[in-house]
Amino acid sequence: MKKELLIIFVKNPIIGHVKTRLAAKIGDKLALKVYKELTKHTALITKKIKAHKNVYYSKEILKNDIWNETHFQKRIQSDGDLGQRMKTAFNDGFNDGYNKVIIIGSDIYSLEKSDIEKAFHQLNFHDAVIGPATDGGYYLLGLRSNFSSIFDGKEWSSKNVLYETLIDLKSKSFYLLDYKNDIDNCDDLLKEKKLLKKLKINAENY
Repeated sequence: MKKELLIIFVKNPIIGHVKTRLAAKIGDKLALKVYKELTKHTALITKKIKAHKNVYYSKEILKNDIWNETHFQKRIQSDGDLGQRMKTAFNDGFNDGYNKVIIIGSDIYSLEKSDIEKAFHQLNFHDAVIGPATDGGYYLLGLRSNFSSIFDGKEWSSKNVLYETLIDLKSKSFYLLDYKNDIDNCDDLLKEKKLLKKLKINAENY
């Protein structure tokens, strides 16, 4: 049976340190509330994924949080920019013997368990799987071998990340999932009607 690993990057839920671009518009307190709901959703949909799961915290490992240790192994992200941290996490996964490794963040409220399962399935036929975000980045990346160059030389959070990554993969076979909304700023948040309703956020205030 092939070994599959799902890596989940999260930030420690500290007020003033999460969703800073969103907080600039709606305030630190509400931005933290949004982030906690996003991580809750991510934990819920990934809990039952039939793969090994590593949660990588940004600062320190938390005990007794939403990432139940029955389902998730906990680690700390390495130093460096996002590319370096992802590269290190993928290296960890392949060095541990996994032959299909997928990484996601916790910013996609529309992400479903079936999206991740589809990504693992497509790695049976492709070298890479990418979940493109509408802001020009990506919300999911899956590899079946470590193409470390795709993590180098990127201006992370820019609108060119997806385009540049696809250029890096031009000699490989890859599969694109559906585009999804990555919640980074207020405009992104206002597109998520179900999330607004759940958190009782009045869009007219923003």
